[in-house]
Amino acid sequence: MSPQEQHAAGRGYSVPTGRPYALRELQAALGSLGDHLRDLYEGAHPTEYEAVADALYTAFRTAAGLAPAKSHTGCPEHPDGALDPEAPDGWGRCLICNDRRRRGLREHGGRAGRHAAARLAAPAAGEQRRLGYPVPDPPYTLQALHGHLRSVEERRFHLTLSSPSDDFVRLADDLHRAFIVARELSRPRNASGCSEHPGAPIDPDAPPGEACIFCAGRKRRAQRSAAAPEMLPRIRRGERRQLQRRFERPPG
Repeated sequence: MSPQEQHAAGRGYSVPTGRPYALRELQAALGSLGDHLRDLYEGAHPTEYEAVADALYTAFRTAAGLAPAKSHTGCPEHPDGALDPEAPDGWGRCLICNDRRRRGLREHGGRAGRHAAARLAAPAAGEQRRLGYPVPDPPYTLQALHGHLRSVEERRFHLTLSSPSDDFVRLADDLHRAFIVARELSRPRNASGCSEHPGAPIDPDAPPGEACIFCAGRKRRAQRSAAAPEMLPRIRRGERRQLQRRFERPPG
């Protein structure tokens, strides 16, 4: 419960402004997900996941608006501080705290420095967090999407106007996980096996391993340009070139 809610509990709870409308919008967005998910199956085309990803993102943004603001760094001491672009594995994303850990490693050195850094380091999260929201680890499958949506439905069932802020935080986290899975499933599949053109059509006449129609066309053009051009025989002055007619001249 947030400090504002604890203060309000002493003199009677009041619903935050705008929560009834936002909660109604959230329930409507989550209710429409069933229509989009009904026709999905393992191996469905990526475009079939686009509507699901859009609906999940709309629900996520609504739930994030109902929850307290997230910390960009994940650091309780510097929630809005600078992000560390080269944060080592197991460290947080706060640039200020990471600089402090690096200075501790340089000053103390060896095992003592590692122990000092471990005391300063925040516990490693099980998932990567992007701007404070969790990002699930691959593989991204329809089964994983259904698993995240079951968690969303369980939390949605218990939501009321007087629910604590932590319930909306957990719901926003689950919706972000489901959105990431649906977004990755909506990307073009690499059916051609080409890392440069993952969504390219397949050339049915190409040999195995070279099915990308763009790369196959590029290879054919290179082979034609590499071949030596055929030169016509040189005609001396006064001579006429004998041309082979494709059709006989009509009788005059």
